[in-house]
Amino acid sequence: MSGMGVFAAAVIGILAGWIADIVLGRRHSLFIKLLIGVIGSFIGAFIASRIDLHLAGFAGELVVSSVGAILFLAVLGLFRRTA
Repeated sequence: MSGMGVFAAAVIGILAGWIADIVLGRRHSLFIKLLIGVIGSFIGAFIASRIDLHLAGFAGELVVSSVGAILFLAVLGLFRRTA
């Protein structure tokens, strides 16, 4: 992966984590948003490949990553409340 690819992945990760924070009403630091977005991108890509959904470009990657990040935070919130 080139340097620009890593930078773009980090930007998408931060934006996806930020969107997930807003949707679920949470407040996390910038680094945690990046982690949430990166984990969400893996989850979103897995789900998108399973349902044969192909979204290309920056906006497509952002949508897939954001949906994955929202799902990740929602499931994490379920475990956190019961513990």
